Amino acid sequence: MIKSIIDLALREKLLVLLAASFLVAAGIWSLKNVSLDAIPDLSDVQVIVFTQYPGQAPQVVEDQVTYPLTTAMLAVPKAKSVRGYSFFGLSFVYIIFEDNTDMYWARSRVLEYLNYVSNRLPEGVSPSLGPDATGVGWVYEYALVDTSGRHDLAQLRSIQDWYLRYPLQTVDGVAEVASIGGYVKQYQIEVDPNALLNYHIPLSKVKTAIQRSNSDVGGKLIEMAETEYMVRGLGYIQSLDDIRSIAVSVTEDGTPIRLADIANIHYGPDLRRGLAELNGEGEVAGGIVVMRYGENALSTINNVKKKLKELEKSLPEGVEIQAVYDRSDLIHRGVNNLKHKLLEESLIVSLICIVFLFHARSALVAIVTLPIGILMAFIVMHWQGINANIMSLGGIAIAIGAMIDGAIVMIENAHKHLEKAATDLGRKLSSSERWQAIADASKEVGPALFFSLLIITVSFLPVFTLQAQEGRLFSPLAFTKTYAMAAAAILAISLVPVLMGLLIRGNILAEEKTL
Repeated sequence: MIKSIIDLALREKLLVLLAASFLVAAGIWSLKNVSLDAIPDLSDVQVIVFTQYPGQAPQVVEDQVTYPLTTAMLAVPKAKSVRGYSFFGLSFVYIIFEDNTDMYWARSRVLEYLNYVSNRLPEGVSPSLGPDATGVGWVYEYALVDTSGRHDLAQLRSIQDWYLRYPLQTVDGVAEVASIGGYVKQYQIEVDPNALLNYHIPLSKVKTAIQRSNSDVGGKLIEMAETEYMVRGLGYIQSLDDIRSIAVSVTEDGTPIRLADIANIHYGPDLRRGLAELNGEGEVAGGIVVMRYGENALSTINNVKKKLKELEKSLPEGVEIQAVYDRSDLIHRGVNNLKHKLLEESLIVSLICIVFLFHARSALVAIVTLPIGILMAFIVMHWQGINANIMSLGGIAIAIGAMIDGAIVMIENAHKHLEKAATDLGRKLSSSERWQAIADASKEVGPALFFSLLIITVSFLPVFTLQAQEGRLFSPLAFTKTYAMAAAAILAISLVPVLMGLLIRGNILAEEKTL
């Protein structure tokens, strides 16, 4: 079978060269579009269910929210672990799925089971899913710094929450932008209990009055001069005075009791559970950019930087955006280091081929097949969705030395056959005689070379049996090394014989003269 493939390749030289050109073009496109990251994603496929139950103690949250959710999530298909955590007013449920489970399939299954359990939760409690990200999705972090001293932490946090956060969430590849630091600005109403007692007003009535006074209502239409006018009641709160003027009740003589009569109303910060501090110089506000599952980390970071540059132009004077954590530096360093090592290995292999074969055009056959085999590996990488990282590129680096073995053995055997044919005939070989010698040399060692390269190819198959984090760490290396060796085996019986016939010409030195 291998000999028939070699014969077919030598008969259809043009088709083989066109196929090689197509593979080179597809490989270059795959190389430019492959996802880049520093390390493989080792995190489990998980879905987070987040629930707020304001004002409730952890034990109440556990009994009424976390326990019903965890028991319901145990029945989710392919869920191997369910973990629940209860805090003051907050509940987190983590559903860990089996390896190779599709992230979005898992999220849809969790949503289905949330519908089943919704009637078992307290009234007004609505669980929500966390972002479609993984444990390594934290790719970029920035801080808002005021160099003018005219903006306090509450203003910086408002800029982050209302001006930067939402535009950044529109960037391709971004799952969430989490705000940190600063103070969340609030309308705060400090009710005087003595005033409530004096006017005989329960606290629930104050809450209801505020809620009812913070809404717009609509009525019917009024037609005037053949024009329709919509009737609307505008009641959204826009200032402290709007809150102060809310009527809570009336006295016995009909005088309205306003909220200002029974409470102190002012702006204030929300309760904080942490802060953001920069370089020991004081507190700042900022944001954490979380990448969506399966996205290109480097492309996402570059898009975020581009969007931040656009937004920075409209920031108040004195407010600057400073990058605090940028994974792109690590990605560039890791990938560039491996890229240089791959180039060095390729140059060393090429130099050794030239020195030992002592025939530049023959060495070119082996040298050309090396980048083509690497590009073929990148095609499969892109199709499979494997990131280019230190592990996947390391697999190619490991394979480079063995990839060129088949071409070198083919070339050496071709030299022997050409030398023997010229010696037997006592003259230079004609074109047909040279091609026949190339075919005989290729078919003589081709089958053995192909299967020897296949043996090296399958040598990493045990790595694919690794599970969990070990499998996610080492499988990219095993995949790329296998793809590169498989590409070398295919090229050895298809492209290499054609290139030998085209390039191995001129005076071929005898073996004893090249030692």
